[in-house]
Formats: sequence, C-alpha cells, structure tokens
Amino acid sequence: MARIANTWAERLGERTFPTELGGLLAECAAAGQHRPTPLVLRYGPGGYNCLHQDVYGELTFPLQFLVMLSRPDEDFTGGESVFVEQRPRQQSRPIVLRPRQGEAVVFPVHHRPKRGSRGFHRVQMRHGVSAVHSGSRHVLGIIFHNAR
Repeated sequence: MARIANTWAERLGERTFPTELGGLLAECAAAGQHRPTPLVLRYGPGGYNCLHQDVYGELTFPLQFLVMLSRPDEDFTGGESVFVEQRPRQQSRPIVLRPRQGEAVVFPVHHRPKRGSRGFHRVQMRHGVSAVHSGSRHVLGIIFHNAR
C-alpha cells in the first residue's frame, strides 16, 4: 500500500510516506493524532452511510480498505459500497461495488491522481454505503492514519 501511496504522491507533488505502518503511526503521534481508526461497521435495515472522506487530522494516508464480513443477499440485502469521483468541470461519476464475504476493496481516502492533457491532477473521491433493506451488514474498515 505504501508503494502505491508514494507513487501517487510523486505524481501529485505531495509528501511521501514511510514504508512500514510503525513509521506512519510515529508521524501521526508527532502530529497529535493518537486515536486508532480501524473499525467494524454494522448496518441494519434502513442503515446507510452518507458520502464522506475519512480525514481525521493533517496527516492522512491516501488509501484505505474494507473487508466484507457478511454474505450479501444472504445476511443482508441492499447496502452496496458507493464511491463517487468528483471530476473537475464534469458530472460526478458513481461507482457501486458489492464485495462478497471475505473480499477486500482498496479505495482512496480523499483523492487520487488522474492523468490529464497537462499531466496528473487530483480527482476528489467520496465513499458511503447505500441503505440496507434487510438483515445485518458487517464490514471491517482499515484506515491507516490515526485520528486526533
């Protein structure tokens, strides 16, 4: 993940990241970000998560991932993972994924690089969860940077 994050950073002229999690967490601590961010999310009928970005302080690792713990269409219905790419001067582009139990999805925390006619630029990303219709949806979320 650090290799991808550092490739993105180079393309966008941003800071790079340590190759080991311990180094990132030490930098988080130096920035006053001490609260761990990994979590298990549970959504029941009617539960959803609005589009957002997981930025919890000045230091933000650009990638995170989720692991689906439940079985779609067996343990729950609805509850798709939704990602929205906010493209400059264009309509936003939604991406909807339905990972199966045990599958992981890696996605941007706040933006990703995109090659344009004048080199790479930032494309803002947000993510959320559509409404669960029935059952219970459980997901493990791993955000690498700590929060304030």
